[in-house]
Amino acid sequence: MVSMDTQLTWYGQSAFKIVTPGGKVLLVDPWLSNPVFENAKEEIARLKHVDLILVTHGHADHVGDAVEIGKKTNARLVATFDLADAMVKHLGYPAELAQTDTVGHLGGELTLLDGEVKVAFVRAHHGSGIAADDRAGLRHGGSPGGFVITIRGGPTIYHTGDTDLFSDMGLLSRFHKIDVMLVCIGDHFTMGPARAAEAVKLVAPGTAIPMHYATFPILTGTPEAFERELKNRQVSTQLREMKIGETISLSAS
Repeated sequence: MVSMDTQLTWYGQSAFKIVTPGGKVLLVDPWLSNPVFENAKEEIARLKHVDLILVTHGHADHVGDAVEIGKKTNARLVATFDLADAMVKHLGYPAELAQTDTVGHLGGELTLLDGEVKVAFVRAHHGSGIAADDRAGLRHGGSPGGFVITIRGGPTIYHTGDTDLFSDMGLLSRFHKIDVMLVCIGDHFTMGPARAAEAVKLVAPGTAIPMHYATFPILTGTPEAFERELKNRQVSTQLREMKIGETISLSAS
């Protein structure tokens, strides 16, 4: 039986699974084997079918297990042209699964899976180096980014990727009605709670779900601090805190 809702699972850090109302499976920044998700091996083994793997930028905590899962499931890679090229050449992602139909660049939007999913490539302010191995150092992974994922019969989800606050986030609402914003709050490598709250104010989504925090002690931003900052700015967006491994249902707007 196919659910009429979209299912969203959080694996920790910035890793999410999205299952559309039609049963299509998307993984975003699939670092399932992160330190806070204890069932990574079992979950990867259970992933028999994945349609798309979306990667925001080249850092290892976002590329994560993409190559292993892609080889196993024949999932198409959705990434910027430069990042896809680097993942194929340096990490071994199958080239036939990273072709022009699913590879784009900032400002572009792809219509995928017979129109069930649209993915817009949007900016992020961060880095994107690919680490092929410990000896080679970082290789160029193109520009970092985020995704606006529009699901037919479901919500529009903005995954910020790793980023700082920047004013152009406010332009997203001119082109998309953002239902759910997956927003990094951890500080140190990304914006912390205060700047993340300001980003939510600019985007004005229906719901904000914090991510990229508590994976390591150095990521000190917390949902509690994020909630305080949202209240300080009188932001009406609903805060939804997810637990590691939790799946929630998202209705169409």
